[in-house]
Amino acid sequence: MPPVILLFAKAPIPGQVKTRLQPLLNADQCAELHASFVADALHLLSRFNDRALVELHTDSPTAAWPHCPFPRRLQSGLDLGQRMWHAAHGAFSRGASQVLLLGSDAPTLPPAHLDALLASPADLAFGPTEDGGYYAVMFRRLPPDLFDHIEWSTQNTLAHSLAQAARLGLHTALGPPWFDIDSPADLLRLAAADPPPHTRAWLAAHQFLVTPPPAGI
Repeated sequence: MPPVILLFAKAPIPGQVKTRLQPLLNADQCAELHASFVADALHLLSRFNDRALVELHTDSPTAAWPHCPFPRRLQSGLDLGQRMWHAAHGAFSRGASQVLLLGSDAPTLPPAHLDALLASPADLAFGPTEDGGYYAVMFRRLPPDLFDHIEWSTQNTLAHSLAQAARLGLHTALGPPWFDIDSPADLLRLAAADPPPHTRAWLAAHQFLVTPPPAGI
């Protein structure tokens, strides 16, 4: 069975997604931007159709992304660690020998970063973000208590995840680092980068997109 890639995404409900971007954005705009991130992640993962099975896992039922070409599943669990564990365990129970779980907060992530994680021979390979978390994690082994004692959404998330894996005797590796979008400063950085199509369209429509000046000016 080929690797399974699980895209984790919240339903784009105003007031429940990307709230750290407020008050730069209002709740509806945060939800719209989040929806564009997920749409671009789905487009990115379409490149992996020839070598992986892809699933979209949402935290609640949603009609968003109606053209999603991948199977949809609902997350289950009381916190992010439980939801990640149950999703990966489900993929393993369906016959996967390798699972990669991807978040939706890094819209400019290069596909080569996912290739690097999938190529790792480690038990666990994390894709680190600059804020101390990770944009993805690749599993070859999944102990039941893998995500115990983790502080989620903090600068210690990756460090605690690595420490817990070490306690369980797992071989870990780090893939290429990248940045995700959580704060207003991150959004401005994104606007000055080269965002993918759905995100670019949203930024342009809301006058956030930064266009480089012509050469010589």
